[in-house]
Amino acid sequence: MQRALARIAHEVVERNPQVDALVLVGIRSRGVHLAGRIASKIEELTGKAVRVGSIDITAYRDDVEQPRERIEVTATDVPLPIDERVVVLVDDVISTGRTVRVALDVLGELGRPRAVQLAALVDRGDREVPIKADFVGQNLARGERRRVHVRVREVDGADEVRLQ
Repeated sequence: MQRALARIAHEVVERNPQVDALVLVGIRSRGVHLAGRIASKIEELTGKAVRVGSIDITAYRDDVEQPRERIEVTATDVPLPIDERVVVLVDDVISTGRTVRVALDVLGELGRPRAVQLAALVDRGDREVPIKADFVGQNLARGERRRVHVRVREVDGADEVRLQ
């Protein structure tokens, strides 16, 4: 996992040499922790701190059984205006693309970024919507292994990517 995050950080810097204009926004919950780790690696590479925020898409999900008004939203916290900045959305696994589509809607409510890029630790490739990750730690062949479990030490006590 650490090599994949380091590779993503290098690719983000290569594509966005002006890191002052970057904001990393993690999708709750594990994407937030991954975004923080990528930001730390970018700071190691460039000597410049990158702001990190989080968005919670819980209330926007269409695959939950609870009525929307009863869904508890934990937090959306973006530390500065995203207008005219490059926002790198970070998630642990991208599969259908629906989570990212919703995250883009939430970002649209927060402002108008210059660009939005997507980083995913694992890309399963089973898209239902036309969304593609810009930075990927690990690609899986389409249809390979049905489940991907990502554990991060901040939430789960250990780092692990497990395929089932």
